[in-house]
Amino acid sequence: MSSLDTLFKPNSIAVIGASQKPNRAGNVVMKNLLTGGFLGTIMPVHPRYPSVNGVYCYKSIDNLPLTPDIAILCTNASRNVAIFQQLAVRGIKVAIVMAADMSDHHDESKTIEQRCMEIAKEHSIRVLGPNSLGVVLPWLNFNASFSPVTAKPGKLAFISQSSAVCTTVLDWANEKDIGFSAFLSLGNGTDIDFDDVLDYLSRDSKTESILLYIDSIRDARRFISAARAAARNRRILVLKAGRSRSTLASWMDEKHQTLDIVYDSAIQRSGMLRVNNTHELFAAVETLTHSVPLRGERLAIMTNGGGPANMALDTLMDKGGKLANLSQDVLDKLNAILPSTWSQCNPIDMVGDATSERYQKVLDILLDSDDIDAILVMHSPSSVAPQVETANAILDTIKSNKRSTRFNILTNWSGESTAKQARLRFTQASIPTYRTPESAVTAFMHLVEYRRNQWQLMETPTTTETIKPKQLHDAKSWIDGALQAHHQSDCKSVLLDTHQSHTLFDLFGLNTLPTWLASNDDDAVKIADTISYPVAIKLRSPDILHKSDVQGVMLNLRDQTEVRNATNAILERTQLSYPNARIEGVLVQAMAKVAGGQEIRLKVQVDPTFGPVIFIGQGGSEWELSKESTSALLPLNMALARYLLIRAITKGTVRFQKTPNPVNLNALAELIVKVSQMIVACPEIIEVDLHPLLINGNELTVIDASVCLAPFKGDAQRRLAIRPYPSELEQVTQLKDGTKLLIRPIKPEDEPFHAEFIKHVTKEDLYKRFFSDVGEFNHEALANLTQIDYDREMAFVAIDLAYEQPHIIGVSRVLVTPDNSDAEFAILIRSDLKGVGLGKLLMNEIIGYCQNKGTKQISGMTMPTNRGMLTLAQKLGFELDVQFEDGVADMVLTLSRS
Repeated sequence: MSSLDTLFKPNSIAVIGASQKPNRAGNVVMKNLLTGGFLGTIMPVHPRYPSVNGVYCYKSIDNLPLTPDIAILCTNASRNVAIFQQLAVRGIKVAIVMAADMSDHHDESKTIEQRCMEIAKEHSIRVLGPNSLGVVLPWLNFNASFSPVTAKPGKLAFISQSSAVCTTVLDWANEKDIGFSAFLSLGNGTDIDFDDVLDYLSRDSKTESILLYIDSIRDARRFISAARAAARNRRILVLKAGRSRSTLASWMDEKHQTLDIVYDSAIQRSGMLRVNNTHELFAAVETLTHSVPLRGERLAIMTNGGGPANMALDTLMDKGGKLANLSQDVLDKLNAILPSTWSQCNPIDMVGDATSERYQKVLDILLDSDDIDAILVMHSPSSVAPQVETANAILDTIKSNKRSTRFNILTNWSGESTAKQARLRFTQASIPTYRTPESAVTAFMHLVEYRRNQWQLMETPTTTETIKPKQLHDAKSWIDGALQAHHQSDCKSVLLDTHQSHTLFDLFGLNTLPTWLASNDDDAVKIADTISYPVAIKLRSPDILHKSDVQGVMLNLRDQTEVRNATNAILERTQLSYPNARIEGVLVQAMAKVAGGQEIRLKVQVDPTFGPVIFIGQGGSEWELSKESTSALLPLNMALARYLLIRAITKGTVRFQKTPNPVNLNALAELIVKVSQMIVACPEIIEVDLHPLLINGNELTVIDASVCLAPFKGDAQRRLAIRPYPSELEQVTQLKDGTKLLIRPIKPEDEPFHAEFIKHVTKEDLYKRFFSDVGEFNHEALANLTQIDYDREMAFVAIDLAYEQPHIIGVSRVLVTPDNSDAEFAILIRSDLKGVGLGKLLMNEIIGYCQNKGTKQISGMTMPTNRGMLTLAQKLGFELDVQFEDGVADMVLTLSRS
């Protein structure tokens, strides 16, 4: 049972600090509970009042006649430590804290909040808040909130860190007749946070879509893990505040800010959809509430006005949308019913005298076509096509055409008083409707972007070459040597330039331009003579960030004289302009083959919230990451690297020119993956900057680079927001018959091999595993099995090493609850390989995994007829509970915590 069941399914509540004074939190909460119609027990607590709102009031928590499921604290923060102690004695398991000033000091060493949370943790009390508006559960008529507005029952859940946004959304939703399954104000989110609520709501039958308002994320790993799991079966929208860096600058050092584009990356990586403002939020809610899943991105627009259609088209193109191409068959049908002056293309301008009947005929033609996936019906005020009459005609057509359910249909009825009633008709019929062309197209693009993010969750990646053990050993030895050579203490970092770091890049397969350091003109000439001309000379000074400030780069030097003159000129200019700067000399490089090539910049730095993040853009000396780059969270595989490149090209942060030798995007994606592997494998690397990276067709050359190193202690994986592939769990073993096996965690790339494995499992064995008849596994089903979150689930595959390609012969998996209290296991073996010890091998693997993770127990379920599984479980120490009448057998293994 989830630890939040008590919060979402309460039978009783105590209002601590209930009040008779109007507008006090204790008074508003009591009124909301009573007027909402909650059928459970409501117990106000206040030492001075005999009753509150006509309900008998208890003087203290210990006087309550029963232990409430929830205690809502409407009290001043100064009283809350004592109240938490009373909650602990009484055994109350959920507390909602409304006080906003819990950061005040309780004593010299701890704040009120810290002391309350210590008590809560010790006594297993879950806490919503502080600074929470409360919770509203419309299906239970439960309104335990300070909100002046209540919520109607519906299928949308809302979770917010802002109380003001909560009340705004509630007010708007009531106007639009949109209901909620749950409405939660997290406040500070000190205990119950987004991840807890997402885990719960993703399994809630009343919830179809989830809406998040985010100010900031506390625990990136837990948030992304929960969001990725929830986004697979619930539509999730995110409104994230703080796009402007200035909104944070007043209270946070700029170096410790999380850039907004990094939040973008995290939201996309999790399969959610971000909206930019409350207007888009409301539009997106309406779209997702009333839309079927988008089957494609081709949009057809039909209108009675060319101007509004152009506005819609501009918005569609600006946002990277696709306009449907109409086939000749569709054009012929439209020509037969439309005046000769119609637009002859999509958008379909039916001309200003379009009647309701003309709207119906055109819509029928589009609904009968396979050229399109979605339709936007636009209407400007017209005397020949009245607003409501035309709306009714559209609704009649949608209802009568059997193919209409295959399409996403959106409407834009422009105008105010005359259009309001028409828009209401669409809303009542669950057809998304909008006031302006721009908002209608923006809403459609929400569906498109959401679909793209979902596909990113299910993309089957290909793998670049993995890091070999010797390669990694040599890299770590080089890093240790570099740190020791610079005598760095635990709290300092060292910045290495191109000539110092090329060995590291070479070890990871990155092609760098050979670079040497010359202290004077004589050394520069000797190096140039050795490497052959032409060469480039560049200033080397750790105190001068941009070489261009002193014209510190000279290119295409073709002889000794030019090298000598360039070296002396750079050194002299630098000494004059920066007399106190450390000047180490000049860097000498052979000239790269720049003809036909293109330059970009790649940078990796550690974000304070999400850990290592990679940025890509055109770069330059004044490169502003927040505006001129596109980012992605590490780790990356080939599929994710390609997504990064596509987003960068679409956003215009990377602008490749058409050349005779076009950029090989696959080669660039491979380089990005290698950089990701380098950062993941070596936690001592805290920053990498490739500036620039020269791309010439298939050739990628790092011209200049810098690496920042610092000593690292602790768990290297914890610094990543997404846990990487756990290669440390790989092991080679063998079966009783001597068959050599590789046991390793499953990879996304295993999808085709997993599909082949399933072909060798009988229908009977599949039925025992899935408790139902299963047909052919499609891409989505296989992606769910192979693209797992290593932070909360694990699947081990047994691979027969006798084959060149991965040959899977068995799979065991566990799904661990977020609180690590239970791990549900499942196991599947090729039906022709039973009895060779494979089942025991895979079971021991997941038992060992759960023991190391500290999971309290492992549980599973099978059929009473599955004697092989039951016998194996019994031998391994599982307790069995066979229920023949229900046709199930439960297996539980209690684990001792290490």
